[in-house]
Amino acid sequence: MDNERSAKINIGGQEYELILTTKATKEIAGRYGGLENLGEKLMKSENFEMALDEIVWLITLMANQSLLIHNLRNPDNKKPLLTQEEVELLTSPLELATYKNALTEAMFKGTKRNVESEDDSKNVQTG
Repeated sequence: MDNERSAKINIGGQEYELILTTKATKEIAGRYGGLENLGEKLMKSENFEMALDEIVWLITLMANQSLLIHNLRNPDNKKPLLTQEEVELLTSPLELATYKNALTEAMFKGTKRNVESEDDSKNVQTG
């Protein structure tokens, strides 16, 4: 996958790439109203179980993006998608906490903008 767009995590001994795609962004927007509301929702979850559910959903969504891309590019060698139940069974709450950093990294990379400044000779001071 494109390392500039992803962050890696290990679930049950298998490495997954978390990628923020347009498809994932649309699903996040549908659930939270936009990326800007995601962090607030995770921090304000009414209880621990609800917060875990949201993190598991997000990990599953973003890990599946790399699998969906693989399956699109390799129709004869498809990989099964990860389920929320698999994420819950193959991880511990401590691991989920560390995955939050990878989620943040993948989202940052997915929304990163490359800004280039132009040399504007109109505003050059003269002596």
